[in-house]
Amino acid sequence: MSPSLFQFNEARQKFSICAKEALKSKNIKPLILIFSQLSGGETEKKTTLDQAFRGILEEKILDQGECEDFLSIISLSINGVIEGICSATTPFLLLGDVLDCLPLDQCDKIFTFVEKNVGTWKSATFYSAGKNYLLRMCNDLLRRLSKSQNTVFCGRIQLFLARLFPLSEKSGLNLQSQFNLENVTVFNTNEQDSTLGLKHTEDREDGMEVEEGETGDEEPPTTCSVPIDYNLYRKFWSLQDFFRNPVQCYDKISWKTFLKHSDEVLDVFRSYKLDDMQASKKKQEELKPPGEEHVYFAKFLTSEKLMDLQLNDSNFRRHILLQYLILFQYLKGQVKFKSSYCVLTDEQSLWIEDTTKAVYQLFKETPPDGEKFSSMVEHILHSEENWIAWKNEGCPSFVKERPPDSKIPKPARKRPAPEDFFGRGPNKKVLMGNEELTRLWNLCPDNMEACKSESREFMPSLEEFFEEAIEQADPENMVEEEYKVVNNSNYGWRALRLLARRSPHFFQPTNQQFKSLPEYLDNMVIKLAKELPPPSEEIKTAEDEDEEEDNDDALLKESNESPDLHTKLVTDEQIDIFANKLGEQWKVLASHIEMKESDICGIESDSEDVKMRARLLLVAWHDREGLQATVENFLSALIDAGLTELAEILTNEADNIS
Repeated sequence: MSPSLFQFNEARQKFSICAKEALKSKNIKPLILIFSQLSGGETEKKTTLDQAFRGILEEKILDQGECEDFLSIISLSINGVIEGICSATTPFLLLGDVLDCLPLDQCDKIFTFVEKNVGTWKSATFYSAGKNYLLRMCNDLLRRLSKSQNTVFCGRIQLFLARLFPLSEKSGLNLQSQFNLENVTVFNTNEQDSTLGLKHTEDREDGMEVEEGETGDEEPPTTCSVPIDYNLYRKFWSLQDFFRNPVQCYDKISWKTFLKHSDEVLDVFRSYKLDDMQASKKKQEELKPPGEEHVYFAKFLTSEKLMDLQLNDSNFRRHILLQYLILFQYLKGQVKFKSSYCVLTDEQSLWIEDTTKAVYQLFKETPPDGEKFSSMVEHILHSEENWIAWKNEGCPSFVKERPPDSKIPKPARKRPAPEDFFGRGPNKKVLMGNEELTRLWNLCPDNMEACKSESREFMPSLEEFFEEAIEQADPENMVEEEYKVVNNSNYGWRALRLLARRSPHFFQPTNQQFKSLPEYLDNMVIKLAKELPPPSEEIKTAEDEDEEEDNDDALLKESNESPDLHTKLVTDEQIDIFANKLGEQWKVLASHIEMKESDICGIESDSEDVKMRARLLLVAWHDREGLQATVENFLSALIDAGLTELAEILTNEADNIS
């Protein structure tokens, strides 16, 4: 034995002893210590420790150890890789050795450990060294598993690979849209050997052989009401060749065959409906473990004796209908690697569109949960279109990376502005780059003072703006309603803005409701007329003064006769008193003070109390009349309404005041 080989065996024995101690204590420090004490190169020591791990695992497998022992060794090797005393490929070699030697039920437990550590496998330390080992290990497992019996396990492996490799990994993509032409469905093609000419009931009475999976104590399935013969059997299973190789549908002769067979098969599905009671609930309960949901995946069996059972199976029917939708998606879709002659005619496109609707309808009618299953299939196929488009574009990366040469350009340094630009030049002007802009900017040295100038005050005063409206509101001017400026919408908008800026009446609440803007402005104009100063008097001549004195004498005579009734306005106290006395007779008075029917309806809707309605009526009349809301006018309205008692009370009160 050479000295180097002797040293290798000696180091391996030391590593094995320390590794066993590390397994018991679940601590890798003994291995790190012995790794640093041994002499030799780092690569040689790593190789020696790798062989020690594989030797310990071999002993555990031969001793028929438990899965926990195997996983402890693999976990220890992972820690060794992280600490730098073990090769990065060692954990994957140990996993491959374990999965090759164990039965499938124990492989399930080992693979659970692999799934949980997917984050570790994707790290920089393990990914580049172990991705090929993991891919080979998963493919070896898939070869050992049955697609029909171990469907869930196969799905877990596929999901693990999808999580391990990035989406842009092209090794797992069918880039050229190739079909698995080796998947051939074998069925009876000789009509002379067919047994479908006999009645099924007679066959069973004559002692027909029981198929695998059938037992005598099960409930007999419901006999299919559709007559099954060899022609239906042959056409049904010949469709699998079109599903296997969809390119045949672009051939005219093959398309006619597919069209004829599909119409007959779909007619059978339409004519023979399924219900929930036709499924064997007893069989489903036996297959379902306690506390777990079991999904049963059946493999296609083409025996003639099973034809009637298959037509009664909703799961089998869904398999066939889903194949139609997948085929239609390929025929209609834009696939990059399709040949130039693979184009559908208008008749084919129309038939596919109608058949697609029929298939979705059959999905909805097939129990259980037909509506839910149909919507789920539609959603999945819609998502598949996005993946097809991604493949057609060459599978671009989902991560948008910035090119290494492209850098964010730095902003260029600006030249300092010249002194003239800031008005520091000899003429103290600010240059704006344009002669006219420079002139306008330098009209005033202080811009803020220029903005405060009186010449920039564009808002008119209340007297100036409402002068015309006040004149038109005076009844003596006899201006018709339709010709008043308050009816102009533009004038009304500007009036509201001016009132909000300069009049306190805009924010004062009122009990009167207004149906339109002109009506509101009429009321505001009357209030403003009371507050605004009278217009300036013109210079009068001597003749004008004599005429005015004569008129004043006549007015004085009239005012002496009834000084209060003509000029005195109705007060708020009088409104409260007469509202209480008016009561239910408020509606009689409303028609004599020219209140609109809409205003009366508004008062009735505002309150149910008759006294409050009377007060609202008098307030609305007072606000509308303004300077004309005198005691005399109110007295005449009471007399016209036949309310003489209230008129006498008002007259006596006016006499007492005078």
